[in-house]
Amino acid sequence: MKKKHHFLILFLLCCIGYSAHSQQATETRLGALPELPLHQGHTLHILSPEPIQYVDIASHHVSGDLPLDNVLRIKLNEDTMLTERLDYELGAVTIVGDNFVAQYRLTAPLWVNDESIPAMLEIKPEHTRPLEISEIGLSRSQMKNLAFGLLTKGVHHPVRSTQENGVGIVLNGISTLGDYIFLDISFTNTSNVSYNVDELRFFIEDKKITKATNVQTVEINPLWQYQTLKEFEKRHRNVFVLKKATFPGSKVLKVSLTEKQISGRTVNLKIKYGDILKADTF
Repeated sequence: MKKKHHFLILFLLCCIGYSAHSQQATETRLGALPELPLHQGHTLHILSPEPIQYVDIASHHVSGDLPLDNVLRIKLNEDTMLTERLDYELGAVTIVGDNFVAQYRLTAPLWVNDESIPAMLEIKPEHTRPLEISEIGLSRSQMKNLAFGLLTKGVHHPVRSTQENGVGIVLNGISTLGDYIFLDISFTNTSNVSYNVDELRFFIEDKKITKATNVQTVEINPLWQYQTLKEFEKRHRNVFVLKKATFPGSKVLKVSLTEKQISGRTVNLKIKYGDILKADTF
């Protein structure tokens, strides 16, 4: 029985070793990466579908920078050796976004037709691998796409609305995805004076406030919003993303909008806990 037991352990260890070897054999090799040729005196711009978080360039002959969040600019260094003396292989460039990693094989061909020199490369889905990092959550580009989908929908039955001094807040809808709450909110102004926004704030506070009780108010800062809110004349629609927070039925989520002027107009909208529970899901 001991011999059989030892054999079984040895067999399992061999299987684990074979599995690890098989996983290594399926790793991406440099030669299998899409080729990205670079040429002296030419700059290549790489366009990413989402903001770039990290870049690694293997060759000291190549330099790069991020002129925009989603654009990587790389080129051969001007003070390096001539192209004719460069090795053809320059290693890999690794580009990491919020939710993907892409790699390209950098080369320096000796001879090439000027018309075939690439000036811009767009990262394609087939050149990426997804990142499964739960801590990252939704990226800004994902939030933007989800918010844009909400804004393209018509509003038939608003969840809640309020109006004070000609200024109103309308909660068009609530949607959730994982730990995120998307608030589709419209701001209206029926007066002839444009509304200059001083602050837009979100609070969790007691539903009923009396003088005999201590008011407990907790401010919640939005993780992201679709567009800036500074001024609007008649109507402004926006989407705000909050981290999901559970609160008892005795609490409400208050949206508070204030104007910049000394005698500025203020309007508050209170969202009940039940409204959050009835939210749509993506």
